[in-house]
Amino acid sequence: MAIVQLKKLTFCGLLNEKSAVLEALQETGGSHLISLNKTMTGTPGIDTGVAEKTLSALKYLSSCANKRHQVLVAEDFDLERIVKTALDLQIEIRNLMDERDAINKRIKEIEPWGNFQLPDKEQIRGLNLWFYIVPQRLIKKLPLEGLAWQVVYHDNLRCYVVVIAKDEPSTASMPVPRTHTGTRSLDTLKKRLNYVELRLEDKQAERESLTRWISLMTLQLTQAQDQSVLTAAHYLTLDQSGVFLIQAWVDGSEVNKFEKFARQHQLALLVAKPGSNDNPPTLLKNNPVVAGAEDLLSFYQIPNYYSWDPTTIVFLSVAVFFAMILSDAGYAALLGLYLAFKWRSLKQGIAKDMRMLMLVTLVLSMLWGILIGSYFGYIAPKHSFMGQYKILELQDFDSMMLLSIAVGVIHLVLSNLVMAYQRRAKTSAFASLGWAAITLGGFCLWRAHTLHITWLQQGSYGLMGLGAVAILCCSGDRPIHKLSDVAARFLEGLHGLTDITKIFGNILSYMRLFALGLAGASLALTFNNLAVEIYHSLRGLGLLFSILILLFGHLLNIVLGVINGALHGLRLNFIEFFNWSLTEEGYPFKAFSKKNQPLE
Repeated sequence: MAIVQLKKLTFCGLLNEKSAVLEALQETGGSHLISLNKTMTGTPGIDTGVAEKTLSALKYLSSCANKRHQVLVAEDFDLERIVKTALDLQIEIRNLMDERDAINKRIKEIEPWGNFQLPDKEQIRGLNLWFYIVPQRLIKKLPLEGLAWQVVYHDNLRCYVVVIAKDEPSTASMPVPRTHTGTRSLDTLKKRLNYVELRLEDKQAERESLTRWISLMTLQLTQAQDQSVLTAAHYLTLDQSGVFLIQAWVDGSEVNKFEKFARQHQLALLVAKPGSNDNPPTLLKNNPVVAGAEDLLSFYQIPNYYSWDPTTIVFLSVAVFFAMILSDAGYAALLGLYLAFKWRSLKQGIAKDMRMLMLVTLVLSMLWGILIGSYFGYIAPKHSFMGQYKILELQDFDSMMLLSIAVGVIHLVLSNLVMAYQRRAKTSAFASLGWAAITLGGFCLWRAHTLHITWLQQGSYGLMGLGAVAILCCSGDRPIHKLSDVAARFLEGLHGLTDITKIFGNILSYMRLFALGLAGASLALTFNNLAVEIYHSLRGLGLLFSILILLFGHLLNIVLGVINGALHGLRLNFIEFFNWSLTEEGYPFKAFSKKNQPLE
């Protein structure tokens, strides 16, 4: 749980060797380049249009079910031509599939009318055919006089009626709106459908044929991206008087590697610590077990280099919050089985990091479900085998509300203690300690009033008072040299105390842990009761309907539980917790290195 300490390296070499040095530096990897070219307004990079097209073509070809043997060496390989062909094929196949669906829909609509061809108006003396699908119960409402019509087909529900008239019958005279059959006959549609399906087969075969180039496309795209990054690096250097300078941030533990690099390429090297005016990038390095939380953290907010790494705390709190929101051991076991089934497929990139977070989360969810005795909405009786492990009652509103708020208090007290440690060299560290004291004191005061404990009540008032004084006196880091500085510090303290409403609201936000857990348990119980009622009220089909209700109901509840657990678990970390522990956002460390991973 740490932000890697970086060192700033400055390389100096001969200008005519710059290209070779930068290429070698990219090959070495592990450095974050710093721009020394103050006149550059933009950094040239890869042609995003070409890159996006190539990526789209790769994804489309990679999703093909049947792939050809890969060509690894080909002198006549033309990336641009293959990308264009693949994308054109994608559009053509999509259009053919849309036409096929439209023809199938039209065939289904006109099949009851039979295979007919609309006659020319001259053949029927300027009259027209008007088509209606009339429900059996409304057939008697058709006008018998002044209108020529015929039922050409009928089934148990509908009659297919053809009206012969010069003008369309008024909507008032007909019980249903007119049906549009189109001008193409059923036979014509089926011929066109056969043609479209044959074209689709041919185009799919062309797509399969193109899959043989996936490896070369991936390799060339990667090489193009590497070359683009290398080209951009040339614009980051400072070139003067036949020499060039390039600066980079590197992991402090890898300085020896770059010193060796400098000796090999006869470069002058200056190693320095980050200065007071520097804003280094943030490089997180955590145990692989908690790497999933690092990915979540990077997605939302990268901590500033001078801040702290909350990865481990986020890992544990996300798992605990998800468990409290899911609140069912049966659901956790079912999700655990699904995770075990998918475990081997989750072995690359972010998925590999996330699977450990999911495993720990589901283990804690099962333990929490056992503690509250909930199994697919069924509450285990105390005298049962599983009931003996039940120590909490989800329906006990007061106790569960107390537990949720206690979790929130612990979480926010921890965040303020961490902030106090980060500010340990500043006066404002005492303000963070003050907020921790007020949060803890307020919770203890609430319990003291409830339990009528006088000494705890008095101690809580004292703790909150000390916290308020610390906030009032130490909310700012302004040095005090004169009386006006004291007044300014006091005003900062008054402004800081206004956050009392914010921290109160943040603590109440943790009640969602209990509310969502109770909602999920109540919904599961409702589906169980409904299934039992259906089973007893309907003979024969009652069992089938009960099973369907249980399957659909619990599947829906699991989906809602996963969504709520993930969404609100992250929200309590990223909003409530980070409000009091992370104040400045950083930017990620981007290594200047070649891409080694092929595109999946």
